[in-house]
Amino acid sequence: MKRIETIAEMRAVRSTFPRLGLVPTMGFLHNGHLSLVALAKKDCGAVAVSIFVNPTQFGANEDLARYPRDMPRDLSLLEDAGVDIVFTPASEIIYPTGFATRIEIGAIAQVLEGAARCGHFSGVATVVAKLLNIVQPDRAYFGQKDGQQCAVIRQLAHDLNFPVEIVVGATVREGDGLAMSSRDVYLTASQRAAAPILFKALTEVRRLFQSGEHNGDVLRAAMRAIIDTEPLAELDYVSVADPQTLVECTMVSTVAMASVAVHFGSTRLIDNFILSNAVLPID
Repeated sequence: MKRIETIAEMRAVRSTFPRLGLVPTMGFLHNGHLSLVALAKKDCGAVAVSIFVNPTQFGANEDLARYPRDMPRDLSLLEDAGVDIVFTPASEIIYPTGFATRIEIGAIAQVLEGAARCGHFSGVATVVAKLLNIVQPDRAYFGQKDGQQCAVIRQLAHDLNFPVEIVVGATVREGDGLAMSSRDVYLTASQRAAAPILFKALTEVRRLFQSGEHNGDVLRAAMRAIIDTEPLAELDYVSVADPQTLVECTMVSTVAMASVAVHFGSTRLIDNFILSNAVLPID
């Protein structure tokens, strides 16, 4: 495994691989990330993983300074996973002096996470565009847990004609259903015990949908009612929306993304299920 820190070296090494998959991360890796690495390795043979805590996607009062970091552990995990390249640029490499360009995505970036975290998806889109340009992968891999982010990145790649296939991997969960996230480490013991309420709410809305309930208001109310039973959970939003446009559904015709965001103290968790008449193993 080769660790690379500069753009010039990344581009030089890229030319030695006929086919390459990219897994962009902010580090502090867990099995969700490693599942994407395994998928990329299966699809492409060679895998690059980027580790970069992107400052432009954090708001003024968010957790950039305390975001968990453990580079030696991450490198060991990636070595064991058979990764070929780890791209670990410093902030001044990605955003050199005088950098002044940002990408704005549009309506799908203004709702849900976009409404709660002003400017977040502009920062995500900008750094992902840079990584796609620098690494030039054949495929780039993202996790379904960040369902809105996946929609934003698909829009980015489509609108700007990136010659890359965006692949979305299944959410990886703990035994009690909690979606794996680097931020799970922030939870206290009592908050961690309460956190599977997100999974419980999403499981119920899927049960209702599969039982024939397709009214968006009813499905959203069901999620809200379950979250409200947990005293430690402070609900931010529930949503049942078109998974591509993120327009809220009045009635779910064929497919929707049910999503939820909840605060546990200062820690904010998100999760989602895809609701579909077909069997989609992506939640």
